[in-house]
Amino acid sequence: MDKAFQKFIHQQGLFSSDDHILLAVSGGIDSVVMTDFFHRNGYSFAITHCNFGLRGEESDKDELFVRKLGHKLKVPVFIRKFQTTRYAEMHGLSIQMAARQLRYPWFEEIRKKEDLDYIATAHHLDDQVETFFINLTRGTGISGLHGILPKQGKVIRPLLFASRSEIEAYAIQNNIAYRKDLSNESTKYIRNKIRHELIPVLKEINPEFLTGMTETIQRIREFEMIGESEINARRMDIIRTESKRIMVDIPKLKSLVPVHAYAWEFLSPFNFNQTQVNDILASLDKESGKKFDSPTHRLIKDRQELIIVQKGGQTGKPAPRRKDDSSGSYMQLQENQEICIIEKGIGRANRFLHLKSSVIQISPTFQIPVDKRFASLDYDKVQFPLTLRKWETGDAFYPFGMNRKKKLSDFFIDQKFSLNDKENTWLLCSGSKITWVIGHRIDHRFRITNSTRKVLRIEIIDS
Repeated sequence: MDKAFQKFIHQQGLFSSDDHILLAVSGGIDSVVMTDFFHRNGYSFAITHCNFGLRGEESDKDELFVRKLGHKLKVPVFIRKFQTTRYAEMHGLSIQMAARQLRYPWFEEIRKKEDLDYIATAHHLDDQVETFFINLTRGTGISGLHGILPKQGKVIRPLLFASRSEIEAYAIQNNIAYRKDLSNESTKYIRNKIRHELIPVLKEINPEFLTGMTETIQRIREFEMIGESEINARRMDIIRTESKRIMVDIPKLKSLVPVHAYAWEFLSPFNFNQTQVNDILASLDKESGKKFDSPTHRLIKDRQELIIVQKGGQTGKPAPRRKDDSSGSYMQLQENQEICIIEKGIGRANRFLHLKSSVIQISPTFQIPVDKRFASLDYDKVQFPLTLRKWETGDAFYPFGMNRKKKLSDFFIDQKFSLNDKENTWLLCSGSKITWVIGHRIDHRFRITNSTRKVLRIEIIDS
């Protein structure tokens, strides 16, 4: 397997022989075998380990095992303990999602601090197939069905050439010691349910299922690239830039099949969500003048064109598809007025409130801020434009962590608000629904979940 390992690294361009790699090592068979490959082939590496504290004494034994492994191989070892269960409860996340949000920022922190080139994780072919089915159940679209990529930014997966059975055989053949995690046998987690219940049935139907599925995922990835090329070609034909405006030719857009897919690709870079794209398409045969607002742009339906302008008087260039769009948009609030705009650029608000918003793609390094000055909302659940207003008698919302409605007046009592606190409380609303009691609690219905693809992050800024 050494030759296959080296061949995969070169074919995928994962890293060069001069690079220094940070290996994410849990102590399990996959990551320990990956470490053995790096050591046997003479690559320069360090080890990092996350102790999530989920298995009590067993988690501590995993940590000790990894420490000893690093000492044996004479490489640096970086370890951090996390309060994973507490973090998951605070943010309404599954344990697995919480662990994911905790570990990747830590890996990146170590990579930068130690001047390392890449972070290597031990995902293999079985993980690839399992991830395909997980994303299929969540409805993530083609971008989720292309599986785990061998290289994404600074994260590489050098074991994606090998199956679980091949890794197990290698460990036995080379007498490699590793730690066993019995939680991997539990089917309460979706990945384990797919691993232990779904895939065995598919392998029973077709013994070559894993090979065939891997090839199918590769074809999906290739067709995604073809699709992107087609989208770009159509974009050049249908969309033009005029001064500070983006113009979309309506007759040409309507001629495309399937129009919804093309419209989503054309409009989502301007931060319009799926519901808004559907509404925009429904307006194409109606009278002119209909307006649609995303956090960063306004779209106006004219007779023959859709006109897109960036808010705040900037150019109409679409927001780049970055993992973290931190350029920022601003909400301006005037005292006792209801405002429904999110503007681009810095501006002064009144002495009471100044908010900054940004749109963020969910990524391995995404982390929800704990600070109450921030609100992180599921972008696709929000109806634009948002509104800001003072609270009113009879207002109610679903406090984060609760599945039932609560009157705002009762929430104030529970939180021991003074009269002054209540008088100075502002609400951020999506339509008629409260999304955030600003500075205190978001609404549970707009929380980040495992199916969230894009986040609307709003921050209180000192004016």
